[in-house]
Amino acid sequence: MPKARKSQISLSDTPYYHCVSRCVRRAFLCGEENGRSFEHRRQWVEDRIHILSEVFAIDVCAYAVMSNHTHLVLHVNKEKADALSTEDVIQRWHKLYKGTLISQRYLSPDLRKELHETQIKTVELTAEVWRKRLFDISWFMRALNEYIARAANKEDDCTGHFWEGRFKSQALLDESALAACMAYVDLNPVRAKMAKTPETSDHTSIKYRFNAARLGKTPKRLMPFAGNPRQEMPHGLPFTLPDYLQLVDITSRYLHPNKRGKVQHNLPSILERLNIEHEHWLTLTTQFETCFKHAAGKVTHLEQYAQNQHQQRVQGRQSAMRLLG
Repeated sequence: MPKARKSQISLSDTPYYHCVSRCVRRAFLCGEENGRSFEHRRQWVEDRIHILSEVFAIDVCAYAVMSNHTHLVLHVNKEKADALSTEDVIQRWHKLYKGTLISQRYLSPDLRKELHETQIKTVELTAEVWRKRLFDISWFMRALNEYIARAANKEDDCTGHFWEGRFKSQALLDESALAACMAYVDLNPVRAKMAKTPETSDHTSIKYRFNAARLGKTPKRLMPFAGNPRQEMPHGLPFTLPDYLQLVDITSRYLHPNKRGKVQHNLPSILERLNIEHEHWLTLTTQFETCFKHAAGKVTHLEQYAQNQHQQRVQGRQSAMRLLG
């Protein structure tokens, strides 16, 4: 029996989650069917992800838009949502939804003066509901999947389900699981032979980061890299961009040993810091979804997660012991 979504998302355990949505119609997300191309829909998904990253208090760490499914690594930023003013919350929500007539009037300084005290209180209470939704992964995925489903149904001139009923969610409990999952997501097109190299894999976060790095910029719509974990570290992923790009590049070479170029045997510094053996790293970045179910991380973190979630047994213990030490 599937776990309730609210029990899969536990911010007290981790703010990082790997989400996967699969298309019911298989090739009808992207690719070609009966001489008709659906490749343009991958751009729909990527554009929508970028828009949602600016509306929600949820950072996008990595993504890959595949032929019949999507991968996302998300970071819930509850502190950011809590710091938003009532007006900020309403403005963000209105970028996606119409809101209410009163909330629309509230945003106008002139019309707000005409609102009664009870009406203003109603707007504030409604804004608090929206605030919680702005750091809710289920609402993020809903805003993504429903939008794509409606656009695809309109183009196909049909109705019915476009995605499977539920998106899959995995909790990433520590830095090792986060790095492995991000590389797993970014290298999906390479493993599927949709791209020869990570930087040429369309509709992925790794290409988006590569393009920005070439210009000496930081991608606006992706969570930045903050460097090595330390006290009072800035907001961002707990490793450096050069480390991560080297990590992905070297991993991709081992995934495709017959491609042009000699396989590099030197490990990137991030692997040494995470203390993951090379063979185990390759297993993680090619079979991440089969190694772990609802949560991924070292054994101690899995045990704490199981205790917090009132689970009778620790799922993924053997994979964690074998792969993460």
